[in-house]
Amino acid sequence: MKNPDESINWSEIRAQSARESQRKQVHMLKHGNQMADSPLPLHKSVYIDESRFDAEQKHIFLSQPLVACLSGDIPNPGDTILFDAAGPSILVSRGKDGEARAFLNMCTHRGAKLIEEAEPWTGVKNRLTCPFHAWTFDNTGRLIGQPGKAGFENCKEGGRDLIELPCAEHIGLVFVKADPDASPIDAEAFLGDYADILSQLELWRAEPVKKGILTANSNWKFALDTYGESYHFGTLHKTTLAHTNYTDKQVFETFGKHHRIEFPKLATGNLIDTDESEWPETIYGGVHYLFPNTIIFFGAVADNVFFTQVFRLFPDGVGKTRCQFAVYAPFGIESDLHKGSCIAAFDATATVVQEEDYRVASHGYANLLTAPDDHHIVLGANEWALQVVHQHIANVIGMPLK
Repeated sequence: MKNPDESINWSEIRAQSARESQRKQVHMLKHGNQMADSPLPLHKSVYIDESRFDAEQKHIFLSQPLVACLSGDIPNPGDTILFDAAGPSILVSRGKDGEARAFLNMCTHRGAKLIEEAEPWTGVKNRLTCPFHAWTFDNTGRLIGQPGKAGFENCKEGGRDLIELPCAEHIGLVFVKADPDASPIDAEAFLGDYADILSQLELWRAEPVKKGILTANSNWKFALDTYGESYHFGTLHKTTLAHTNYTDKQVFETFGKHHRIEFPKLATGNLIDTDESEWPETIYGGVHYLFPNTIIFFGAVADNVFFTQVFRLFPDGVGKTRCQFAVYAPFGIESDLHKGSCIAAFDATATVVQEEDYRVASHGYANLLTAPDDHHIVLGANEWALQVVHQHIANVIGMPLK
């Protein structure tokens, strides 16, 4: 596991970044919102076409590095999580040597699942014993127990270790490719300059507090679109986010296929034409998008009471989405009160996302299915981040937008 230099004062770095973000937000509020060059019409097939979905499964969910968990989900040797959402059932485990590894959740004898629980399952498994014939593997994937071993002699398939998947751990993120034949993961190259942005979150220190599943009856991209703009705050979130944040205002920055969006607080408008020396201190925040399907939000429920939220969206067929949602204490759980605050943040966010964002995504997707054959939705110039995400997805799967 490679983490940044612990001698760095990350709190100070976050404070510097927060002030720089504050400057950008004030500038944007004074001089005008960030916009793409033009609106982008998208034919409804971008969301509902089966062949396009098959290409996404192959070239994105089986081929791209996916966030399987954070380092804090498997902090100790033997710690294991179940990761089924990408398609094949996968186990991610930390070995005695401290390395994170990923394997197909499949005994090499007759293919039975070693862990039969449902995601999100976590547990301690220094050994994995098949419930079918008791073949046993250690958490490096090595076959260490085989009842009736004599029955498999002189057979090269008769004593196989677990099937390992590409896996890499970097700055607190554990990446997996869901195809055992995929190329190794170069996490540093995958993140590029974005690693400097994510490092400020100190994800390697994050301690899990609560996890759950959110669902939408929509294509995964249709649900993902709800995270990339604030145009809907004033109507859909009029009793929550609209009370604290501007509607349809954002500072958007790209880092390769990844991006960060900051939605300014209403109070930020009071800083326009005010000398910076009079500005109040602010905390670092923002919505961090990690290609292709992960959203990381860092924020605070009160002064110096921080939390990190992670959303990972996966398709459950062309027209259904399962979101793995988790909240973490960014620097470890400091007290029962802090834990309770993080749980409250999870519950409040889950309610808003499930009952508001995913509700309208589900209804909109149902309408797309019956819309005229030539129907296009449109992503406005003010929905710039959505345009960029769709372009990257289209490029990776080799199917132009239409």
